[in-house]
Amino acid sequence: MNLSKVDLNLFIVFDAIYTEANLTRAGQIVGITQPAVSNALSRLRETFNDPLFVRTAQGMVPTPMAQNIIGSVRNALQLLRVSVQESRIFNPLEANKTFRISMTDLVEAVLLPPLFQRLRRQAPAVQIESFLAKRRETTKELAAGRIDFAVDAPLNTDLQVRHVKLFEDRYVCTMRRGHPLAKDKLSLDEYLSLTHIHISSRRSGLGLVDLALGKMGIQRKIALRSQHYLMASMVMQQTDMAMTVTESFARRHDLHAVELPVNAVPAQETHLYWHESTDQDPANRWMREQLIELSQQITSRELAK
Repeated sequence: MNLSKVDLNLFIVFDAIYTEANLTRAGQIVGITQPAVSNALSRLRETFNDPLFVRTAQGMVPTPMAQNIIGSVRNALQLLRVSVQESRIFNPLEANKTFRISMTDLVEAVLLPPLFQRLRRQAPAVQIESFLAKRRETTKELAAGRIDFAVDAPLNTDLQVRHVKLFEDRYVCTMRRGHPLAKDKLSLDEYLSLTHIHISSRRSGLGLVDLALGKMGIQRKIALRSQHYLMASMVMQQTDMAMTVTESFARRHDLHAVELPVNAVPAQETHLYWHESTDQDPANRWMREQLIELSQQITSRELAK
C-alpha cells in the first residue's frame, strides 16, 4: 500500500462511517453527499484490499481490518487537528522557534540588545539567527522561508513582500573627538579634504553621498570600503578618517558629528520586510509586533536626547 497516494480526507470519512455505522449520517457529519461517502469507501477498500465495512440490518459493521486500524486512524487525525490548532496560536512563553533575520551589523547593534532583553522575559526559548542576505535575493529567500524577515532600505518593490518603516535618520559626517576638523561646521572643501570610510554590503557602487557629489561634478576620497559599521568606528577612533553615517550611530559611538555640507542627501529609512504568505502567521505576526514596538521605543528615546 502506497500511503503517499492516499487522500487524508478518506480517513476522516472512515472515522465517520465507523462512528455512525451509516453512510448518510457519515456524510452529514463530514459535510459531503452520500454518493461521495460511497466513493470514498470504495477508494479505501481498494487501498486496504479489504471491505472494511459490511452492510447489515444493524448498519455498516466494521471488519476485523477496520477494527484493527481505527485506533491509529483516530490518533493520527487528532494529531493533525492539534497541529492545525497550534499553527493558529503562538504562545511565546512556550515557543521553541528560530527566527531568521537578514540585517546589517548596524541594525544588529540597534535592535538585538533590546530584543533579547524582551525575549528573556516573554519568549525564553525563542532563538534568533542574524545574517546578511544579498539584497537582490531577499524576495526569493523570504518566499522560500529561508529567512523570516529582512531589515533594509526601502528598495524592494516586489508585490509579494510586505513592509513597514522602522526608522528614519539623517546623515551626518562623523570623526573622532579631537580630530583637527572636529568643529561645529564643515565646509565642502574641508569635507572633500578628508579621507573617508564607505560602508556598503555591495562590492561596488556609489553611496547616496557619492551620487549627490557626482551631480556636482566632484567626488570624495574613499580609502576604506567595508560592510561593517562597528569595525569602521574603531578605525576612526585611531585615525583622522571620516565616515558619513546616521546621526544616531554617531551618538551611540561617541563620535563628533557635523552637518553634511552636501545638499540632496535624503535621510536613511530602514524598513522591516516579510513575505505575504506569512502575513497572517501568528508567530511571524508576534515577532513583527516586537520589532516594530522596539523600533518605536528606540526612536522616541533618540528624539528625547
